[in-house]
Amino acid sequence: MTIFQGINVVSVSVDDLDTARIFYRDTLGLGAPVYDLPEAGWIEFSAGAQGGNIALTRAEAGRRPDFGTTIVLNVEDCRAAVEELRGRGVRCDDAQDFPGFVTFASFYDPFGNRLQMCSPAPEA
Repeated sequence: MTIFQGINVVSVSVDDLDTARIFYRDTLGLGAPVYDLPEAGWIEFSAGAQGGNIALTRAEAGRRPDFGTTIVLNVEDCRAAVEELRGRGVRCDDAQDFPGFVTFASFYDPFGNRLQMCSPAPEA
């Protein structure tokens, strides 16, 4: 059974969202963010019409970015996908809702690399 439906976003952990916003928006020329939610530690840019976005995530205060790059995969139902992967022996964090935007969960490969999956947020 195929769980994943394609890459939603690749996220990059950064120390300073304001500096990163300027670099990705202006220097790289990605334009205005699709989502600009600094209070949530998330700024997301379109990477073009071919799919997949680039997200900037705030590293924890006083820590270097430690997750590097994270691939976020689309799933139909994040909570169901967590249960499916756990049934396959995959370590998964519980799904979290970001109301009005997304439901997401982190999961880990055998080497401890973090990946994530997301689905639309439930209706309020």
